Amino acid sequence: MTDPHLQHVTLPDGRPAVRFTGRFLFLYEDIELVRRQIAGENLPWDPTLPLIDNISTDEITPGWVCFYFDETLGEYSLIGLRGGAIEKDSIKTGDFAVIVSGKSKGCGSSRETAPFSEQAAGVRLVIAQTIEKIYRQNSQNIGLLTSNDFSLIGRIQAGEAIALDEFVTGLDPVATEIVTRGGIFAYNTARLNGEVEPPQTTTAPRPMTLVEKIIARKVIVDAKSGQLGVPAVKPGDAVFVRSDVRFSHDYTTAMAQVAFKLGVGKDAKVTDASSIFAFRDHLTFLSRVMSDKHKAMGLQEQAGQLAIIQREFCAEQGIRLYDEAKDGSGSEAICHNAILEDIAMPGDIVVGTDSHTCTAGAIGTFAFGVGSTDMANTWYTKDIRVSVPETVRFHVTGTLKPGIAAKDIILRIMATPFIKDGKAIGKVLEFCGPGVEALSMDERATLANMAVEAGATTGVIAADAAVIEYLKRARPGVDTSSVEFLRSDPDAEYLASFEIDLNLLDLMVATPGDPRNGIPLKDLGAHVAIQVAYGGSCTGGKMADMDMYASVLRTAVDKGLKVADGVQLYIQYGSQKIKEYAVKQGYPAIFAAAGANVIDPSCGACINAGPGVSTRPDQITVSAINRNFPGRSGPGKVYLASPLVVAASAVKGYIASPDEL
Repeated sequence: MTDPHLQHVTLPDGRPAVRFTGRFLFLYEDIELVRRQIAGENLPWDPTLPLIDNISTDEITPGWVCFYFDETLGEYSLIGLRGGAIEKDSIKTGDFAVIVSGKSKGCGSSRETAPFSEQAAGVRLVIAQTIEKIYRQNSQNIGLLTSNDFSLIGRIQAGEAIALDEFVTGLDPVATEIVTRGGIFAYNTARLNGEVEPPQTTTAPRPMTLVEKIIARKVIVDAKSGQLGVPAVKPGDAVFVRSDVRFSHDYTTAMAQVAFKLGVGKDAKVTDASSIFAFRDHLTFLSRVMSDKHKAMGLQEQAGQLAIIQREFCAEQGIRLYDEAKDGSGSEAICHNAILEDIAMPGDIVVGTDSHTCTAGAIGTFAFGVGSTDMANTWYTKDIRVSVPETVRFHVTGTLKPGIAAKDIILRIMATPFIKDGKAIGKVLEFCGPGVEALSMDERATLANMAVEAGATTGVIAADAAVIEYLKRARPGVDTSSVEFLRSDPDAEYLASFEIDLNLLDLMVATPGDPRNGIPLKDLGAHVAIQVAYGGSCTGGKMADMDMYASVLRTAVDKGLKVADGVQLYIQYGSQKIKEYAVKQGYPAIFAAAGANVIDPSCGACINAGPGVSTRPDQITVSAINRNFPGRSGPGKVYLASPLVVAASAVKGYIASPDEL
């Protein structure tokens, strides 16, 4: 079948090449320029005009668009882009072959729907100043070309055929093969047929970081015999590793199972179902907040199909499904909470179809998000491809002052120039030092959880005695006798190393638009009035978070105060275990006395799929979630803050320090 936007040709020197035959869409910051292109005008490339940075996957495919998992996604590509210039079918009917934007294209969620929607709309190449790791890998898997080379623009416009090898500069050998073969299924077919040799690392023994050690132990030496482990790996080594835990959720299982059956066969069975998990957690309370407009589009039924498909696939394959609670009280657990509470062990490799899979790094795992196509392959092989990432070290010292939490630590780290400039993309963030060791497991999880907001592959904290005690409390009877306390070698090599002194840390907030917009709360200036305060999600719905909400609200109630007029406070549990803990502590009575709305376990407002979302553009939310990208939690503006600040702000009516109570 002829592709209207891409021609495969051979250069005179014999190299395979491609010629792009559609239009360019330059996503300039000036939205009027974008509108003119959508209307049919072909604008010249002007490198002096600023391009839109930080286009998140939420903007490419907003949450409700992800209810689709087929070619329909192409009708809605980029429909959430800030400025409102993109409407239904704008990209698909615009004859666009190449999209150009600024820094951090594809930041945020691991949803493969984002690059798939662009591809389904006819886009064949994405050019951006920097491209986020998961988005780029998902693009490689489905055959969507990406590049950071802006010199390609003039050459493509001149009709020049571009050699395929120009799109693999700097990639590891596996990624190179995947790109040149047009996607991961084509590569794996060739690998299984013996047409391409799987990668082998020959790295000599060397000092290694924590994640490098975990990878080295899990490298597949011989797939047939199951032999694992090499003496050492180094950054850039391309390897396949054996995963220990694989999971998906109701947003992603349907798309992954389609890829699985198309790639392997309609009767294929997953390998080792006991290590695969699925979660009905993201869309449990969607019906409570879905707009009449979206209901009229049939999206409630479409979303419901995702749950049905997931249940059927899990039953067919023998996969453990964390479903809705039988008594109707929400989900059994948010996937990230359950992985920590029930499943992962130190030293494991954990992969999930969610960017916040990195949460499990809090107990010393190498945990990272993948797209649906990667998961489909992993279901079949248990293997996942890894290009060994470089590690960035954050050595934390000092003691947290009263009223300051792990959320303030990570918002401070996120605001560093190193991260804001995109230098952490694809890297590992390793958190260490006495300041980290003094944190509870839930607070450590907050650090690991938000590593992906830096564009990192994952965050990790070395397991210690506190992890063992946590596992014993969370999983009575668990065998921890074989757990090794893996740590980075003293002379391990890091890409960069930073010192964080908690004695100097102030309360932090991230201003609307990006989690990297962190500033000290005291620098906000005039009071920022709020209409919504939300405490929940995998980041802000843990046991320690409940302790924090309750401590502030107890103080308020004791002083005769409650949630301010005109403000709605929502507190949502991350799992049934967390709810049980809160009930045992007597927290529901405190929450009720303060005027909070308490929500059963699930994801929700964090992804615009449950109570706690804004409903108007003029509303301002202060939230304990991990992301505040445009449209992420409704049309209003979102400030990120710690659970303590969220609760205090709800009482004061503006973004406030708990000290103000």
